[in-house]
Amino acid sequence: MATLAFASLTSPPFSSARRSLSIHGRFAFLHKMLGWGRRSLLLPITCSSSESEPNQNADSDAKTAPLAPSSSSSLTDKLYVGLGGVGFLETTYLTYLKLTNSDAFCPIGGGSCGDILSSDYAVVFGVPLPLFGMVAYGLVATLGVQLLTAKKLPFGIGESNARLVLLGTTTSMAAASACFLYILSTKFSGASCSYCLLSALLSVTLFFITLKDLGLEKVQKEVGLLLCIASLVFVTLNRSYSAYPPVSSSPSEIDLPYFTTEITTPSSPFAIALAKHLNAIGAKMYGAFWCSHCVEQKQMFGREAAKLLNYVECFPGGFRKGTIMEKACIDVGIEGFPTWVINGQVLSGEKDFTELAQESGFELNESSPPP
Repeated sequence: MATLAFASLTSPPFSSARRSLSIHGRFAFLHKMLGWGRRSLLLPITCSSSESEPNQNADSDAKTAPLAPSSSSSLTDKLYVGLGGVGFLETTYLTYLKLTNSDAFCPIGGGSCGDILSSDYAVVFGVPLPLFGMVAYGLVATLGVQLLTAKKLPFGIGESNARLVLLGTTTSMAAASACFLYILSTKFSGASCSYCLLSALLSVTLFFITLKDLGLEKVQKEVGLLLCIASLVFVTLNRSYSAYPPVSSSPSEIDLPYFTTEITTPSSPFAIALAKHLNAIGAKMYGAFWCSHCVEQKQMFGREAAKLLNYVECFPGGFRKGTIMEKACIDVGIEGFPTWVINGQVLSGEKDFTELAQESGFELNESSPPP
């Protein structure tokens, strides 16, 4: 198009010059015109984009078009969501217990979970440890949901960077879990904490899932970063525990011989009648000699009524490193002390007279003393 325009614009002056100019002048004029023409012929080369634009558009589309997620990536993202969600719920529950100073029920080991959760190892620089876990698991689950649904990631990060964030997060979680498992085996030897073991299992599983997701070649490039993250976790925990040394002794350092606690409160007629009824229907109270809640439960019944209760001591030989509960207590599935078994129903924790009467079918008018 540029060449045609050039021809139509220059043909009139070229005709008049041929009639009026000399041969020398005509050659000079032609030389001038051809020189301008050569310059104008460069225009199609420098301005034309008819061939390059499709290639550029194709390259741009290849860079910006999102890659369709493979089935393996989809499964990995689902695992991020599922395992991260379970860990988030668990650590949220433990954070609530820590902030409210509530007792934690542990399926195995009696009150070990509560002892560990209330220890100084459950706090890092004054912040409850489960709170860190709640944030970490929440981040993993959130990124997993967004990667799975292809929604816009927070802070404008891309998918590859999001997976690097997951790698860093799960690395810190796995490093912390390794540290706490070491503490659990050395400082709390003989004690067990199902919540701690579950959290460690989730953290390590998420870590290996992330390694598999990124691939060996990508992970090798980030080995230095992973080592720095793990070292930072170890140093932070060590500084925290050095700054705030444990005040109370851990269960592994306790050697507590069995002892009995005298019940000093008098029993009311209601308490005696209820104790007789519980004994008659085969209800049992499971407890530990060192458990303050068990003593309070007996004090509620009083001196005379407490003797009528069918009480089962879970640590008759005392409590020391490696001590295991009585088989009768293990078979019941003790989660905490005291534990009542009434009409085949397991009731954990201290109960008042009204609850015990309702669960056992005790008629309240039976407690009225004769006039």
